[in-house]
Amino acid sequence: MLYTMMHGKIHRATVTEANLEYMGSVTIDSDLMQLAGILPGERVQIVDNNSGSRLETYTIAGAPGSGVICLNGAAARLVQPGDKVIIMAYAQMTEQEALSLVPKVVMVDENNKPMKVRGTEMEREIG
Repeated sequence: MLYTMMHGKIHRATVTEANLEYMGSVTIDSDLMQLAGILPGERVQIVDNNSGSRLETYTIAGAPGSGVICLNGAAARLVQPGDKVIIMAYAQMTEQEALSLVPKVVMVDENNKPMKVRGTEMEREIG
């Protein structure tokens, strides 16, 4: 049996843009993606803490260090710039893999700059 486990998360990021005219996806600062172990094109779930909306889409790497979190296409109707969101990526794995999984969680400040990364070899403060 395979389990679907959360392997990477960007916690309480601030939505910087919502672009209804783009064909879909979420653009995320590539530095944040790398810290969370989220790949370009990977399926993610996004939870909007302000509206309660939940959606799934795929990722596009944004400019490193930009802090960009931009919901594109139809997802732009579910969020507003300034909303706080949680972005989670999942992976399928065996029970043995799941039991040893240590998810990467990136905590960001109000400008989407990483403050702390949990679940890496050593939990560490950034900055």
